[in-house]
Amino acid sequence: MTDLKYHYGLKMRIFPSSKQKRSIDNNINASRFAYNEMVAIDKELFLLQKVKIPIKIVQDRIFYLRQRKNNTQMLFAIHPWLAGTGVGTDVIDQARRAYQSAWRLFRQVHRSGVPIFHRKRDSGSYQLPTRYTKTKIGLMNGSNRFIDWNHMTISGLGKIRVAGSQQRLINLANTIRVGTITVRRDSTGRYFLSMQLGSDTPFVQTSKSNHEAIGIDLNTDNFLTDSNGNVVSNPRYYRSIKGKLAKAQRKLSRRALRAKKEHRPLRNAKNYQKQRALVAALQRKVANRRKSFLHLVSTTLIKNHDFVVAEELRSKNMLRNHALAMSIADVGWRTLLGMLSYKADLYDRQFVTINPRNTTQTCHDCGFVMGTAGTKKLTLNDRDWTCPQCGIHHIRDWNAANNILDKGLEKLATN
Repeated sequence: MTDLKYHYGLKMRIFPSSKQKRSIDNNINASRFAYNEMVAIDKELFLLQKVKIPIKIVQDRIFYLRQRKNNTQMLFAIHPWLAGTGVGTDVIDQARRAYQSAWRLFRQVHRSGVPIFHRKRDSGSYQLPTRYTKTKIGLMNGSNRFIDWNHMTISGLGKIRVAGSQQRLINLANTIRVGTITVRRDSTGRYFLSMQLGSDTPFVQTSKSNHEAIGIDLNTDNFLTDSNGNVVSNPRYYRSIKGKLAKAQRKLSRRALRAKKEHRPLRNAKNYQKQRALVAALQRKVANRRKSFLHLVSTTLIKNHDFVVAEELRSKNMLRNHALAMSIADVGWRTLLGMLSYKADLYDRQFVTINPRNTTQTCHDCGFVMGTAGTKKLTLNDRDWTCPQCGIHHIRDWNAANNILDKGLEKLATN
């Protein structure tokens, strides 16, 4: 997959039968179990290697654990119930790879944390590789393939109905290679399939270059203001159902407390599970609406402009402000920047982020910076202001967007 020029991710909803659902659930549990085995083995190895005395029983145990860690067949031999549930070796191998990737990510980005035990949840996933013969590749070939544009064959599951945007790939079916696929169950009991696709042919038809550049200023008052003066209002999806969600969560908490008093596990408490599904559905609705909105905004910006500049925002740091944390989490800035980044590559556009320092405080016309020469800095309540040096009246966000664009053009010129 890495030698292919273009890459694309495809997510579809799948509709498994009752038998297939049981198989998916077994694979999800087996994948989590194998991952946790790797965590437990490494924890024990860490403790044993701290023993300085060369005791033979300790050395034998270290040798055995290292063998067990790198041998899938040993896991099936020690836990024969895995084979009895129809779990394949590919699922266990992919769980091991995910564990190794988690360690690599920790070494590269220390903020990600070390791999830890995965507890059982209502949602879960497992991965499968796609195997091909030497000559035939494409969406209609391989161990995971399309039978037609509404049905797929998935390794270990068989034929299954799918729904999504896969029909946009009809013309490229014979040139696309399918990589790793992920079968996922969400907290409301719906099932999805994600596919990694690669090709030497572009996945989308790019339009002609229009040589337009635009800078965007992200804020909580208005979701986005661009350097042309256009404003996109903030939809505030979470706030729109905040009261309804809080009421549903209080009800969920009461049902959990009742089940605890009656010494019933929550998994067997039917009223609790019904309410849990209702809360999860409300949260899913907000997430889907926000993601749909962000896709619409990001695609429009990338398709209509050759060069897009945005400010680099550290949402993790901004969330420490308790007065703005809810608004910042609701708006989804980091998700938007991620979408702009990969869609710029997809549509052959350019997208850069710049340091937002003083973009709000600087006059775009004369370059005067508020907070200098005895002036006060602008606060969040100052939505418009007049430059004390040149006397030009500014709309705060529009002025910032123009400054962001200028910084982006300077960055492009130096590169």
